Amino acid sequence: MAVAPKRQDTRKFFENLSGEGKSIAVLTSGGDAQGMNGAVRAVVRMGIYVGAKVYFIHEGYQGMVDGGDNIQEATWESVSSMLQVGGTVIGSARCKDFRTREGRLKAAHNLVKLNITNMCVIGGDGSLTGANLFREEWSSLLDELLQQGLIDNEAVVSNSVLHIVGMVGSIDNDFCGTDMTIGTDSALHRIIEVVDAIMTTAQSHQRTFVLEVMGRHCGYLALVSALACGADWVFIPEMPPEDGWEDNMCHKLSENRAERKRLNIIIVAEGAIDSHNKAITPDYIKDLVVSRLGFDTRVTILGHVQRGGTPSAFDRILASRMGVEAVLALLEASATTPACVVSLVGNQAVRLPLMECVQMTQEVQKAMDEKKFDEAVRLRGRSFEHNLATYRLLSYHKADGELPHNAFNVAVLNVGAPAAGMNGAVRSAVRVGIAEGHRVFAVSDGFEGFYKGQIKEIKWGDVGGWTGQGGSLLGTKRTLPGKHLDKIAEQMRIHNINALLVIGGFEAFESLLQLYEARDHHEEFCVPMCMLPATISNNVPGTDLSIGADTSINAIVETCDRIKQSASGTKRRVFIIETMGGYCGYLATVGGLAAGADTVYIYEEPFDIRDLQANVEHLTQKMKTSVQRGLVLRNENCNDNFTADFIYQLYSEEGRGVFDCRKNILGHMQQGGAPSPFDRNFGTKIAAKAMQWITRTLKDSYKGGRVFANSDDTACLLGMRRRAMVFQPVSQLRDETDFVHRIPKEQWWLKLRPLMKILAKYKTSYDVSDSGQLEHVTRIRPKDSHTTSHHI
Repeated sequence: MAVAPKRQDTRKFFENLSGEGKSIAVLTSGGDAQGMNGAVRAVVRMGIYVGAKVYFIHEGYQGMVDGGDNIQEATWESVSSMLQVGGTVIGSARCKDFRTREGRLKAAHNLVKLNITNMCVIGGDGSLTGANLFREEWSSLLDELLQQGLIDNEAVVSNSVLHIVGMVGSIDNDFCGTDMTIGTDSALHRIIEVVDAIMTTAQSHQRTFVLEVMGRHCGYLALVSALACGADWVFIPEMPPEDGWEDNMCHKLSENRAERKRLNIIIVAEGAIDSHNKAITPDYIKDLVVSRLGFDTRVTILGHVQRGGTPSAFDRILASRMGVEAVLALLEASATTPACVVSLVGNQAVRLPLMECVQMTQEVQKAMDEKKFDEAVRLRGRSFEHNLATYRLLSYHKADGELPHNAFNVAVLNVGAPAAGMNGAVRSAVRVGIAEGHRVFAVSDGFEGFYKGQIKEIKWGDVGGWTGQGGSLLGTKRTLPGKHLDKIAEQMRIHNINALLVIGGFEAFESLLQLYEARDHHEEFCVPMCMLPATISNNVPGTDLSIGADTSINAIVETCDRIKQSASGTKRRVFIIETMGGYCGYLATVGGLAAGADTVYIYEEPFDIRDLQANVEHLTQKMKTSVQRGLVLRNENCNDNFTADFIYQLYSEEGRGVFDCRKNILGHMQQGGAPSPFDRNFGTKIAAKAMQWITRTLKDSYKGGRVFANSDDTACLLGMRRRAMVFQPVSQLRDETDFVHRIPKEQWWLKLRPLMKILAKYKTSYDVSDSGQLEHVTRIRPKDSHTTSHHI
């Protein structure tokens, strides 16, 4: 892998941050969460990379108190094959001893014996609060050990300050300050797998299912899974239903049946309560539905299934990014730095003071105890607020008489290749559009269907059950509008289309540009137009993430896991795997990071035969240790001459006698089946946001009895940029695009490449100028309708 030459600039590289002479301990505590192992692996490898000694503390704080074999030095190989394992390999335990001063004194003694003064704690708020107390008491604990003659003066001086960095591992996503905690996305995967399975049986029998999901104090899992599966009703602790909810719910369920909907799904968080603080249980709901409506009703309690299973791609990447960031934070910590927690905001890793986050988390509970539920929702953070707002928008179909009537017609279409999550976005757009008083028209088969007049009005009930469907139910084609502008304009006239929502990939972006540029000749295109990025390749300018890419990466990672597993028990083996993505290396790079690849070849980072040779030698060295497997990913268009066959033959020849090779072309499997929870949620939220933008823009551009919008900012792409969702004029994004290779000129994920190389034991440059300066938890946020952070 070629390392890009260093430019003369202001960037800060971590080569200057050395871990020589430092010892770092890593432990997992409290409830387990999928992805914890990825975080442990990243801490160990990054620690060793910078020259520090790294120790595992087995069995959480209990292991730290007991000492002995519980604290072991970690090696590079000891975290091999850990990334895809659920739970925590180093064990976790609830520990009463550590809550006592005596227990903490024993723990301090065990750490000082090994000169460990840097600690990385992966757990929930209880575990992190304990770590902070330990840090505050540290110097008095050392004094006590000195008085007891257990350590000498020299040990006190050399271990005088304890540095702590936390990472939140909790499936409930109940920690303030981060959009996503490690394990939440995987728990959503388990829930959605169950809901999808239940839906098929419920449809067969016309059943109502009541599902209980985890979340004693936080309704995040229930709320997002309700959004992701289009549940009929959801109960969460932060939003107790108003008195008389029983009548409302039963009325809605019977209405749905009257509309010939064959199944109902009701999701309940463990901690759900009514407005009088009385628990709402699944059995109570079941009895209610049976006694009032006579529906065949079943209860399913998911329980510990949600904690189990292999971590999702998102959790592996999140854990890897956080683990590396945690080591950097420890290296940069000074005696005055407060204990911090590594968080994710939007798409960025940030560092926040641990106690500020803990205090805010406790304030949520206090607000709920005092029945200040709006306050609790606000304290939970923007991600939670937006999920709730979107759920409310989509949850209830008002009667036609109650709807506002704007008399605007909005057309929705898919353009380009299918991407999982498109259908959820269409459903959300249709329902929000109808709720805002518009008539919504569905266009079949993209712009090809548009110019042929395949346009018909689509109603609320027509999109029921769409969120879980893969592909594109509207039909999608790659046809660009350019050659058919007259016919498309004519159809816009015939159907009186006042706004367009285009959901798709690079072709959708090019299409919107063509329509925008045709405004001078065709007045019909002087209407609000918005595009949502939906492509597995994630190659659209103006957004960090696209609908469909997460599902695709999960498909790649699942396959890589299976392929790697097929080699366990056989002789040493290297797999060469080719991914899709055109010229964009996103799938290969992020898939490689999540699957633990050794090398990833992409178009954006040119490589030559010397790099290939260096990579083969690197793998050969690795295979001489206890590591049995190698994984090499290649993006389909990374190089015309170094094909998958060429790389396979080169590795086979050079590795002869040390390892053998196998080759896999993943192909269309990457377009991926059922959409992941992330893609369902992301698509649902951004489509709702786009439809609200369309409503605002229609009102602003309605003059003299008609809509006329021809300014740059009325043809936009809604994308996620770092921490915010932003509407950007496509005319501006044109300059940011390499049209020949169909990729943005600058791509954020290239910053993940050095991370992947470090975790695969390559020496590389890592730009840390972006990484966390310590920030503060924001409390009251200004209400801003244009930029929002998105969950995950």
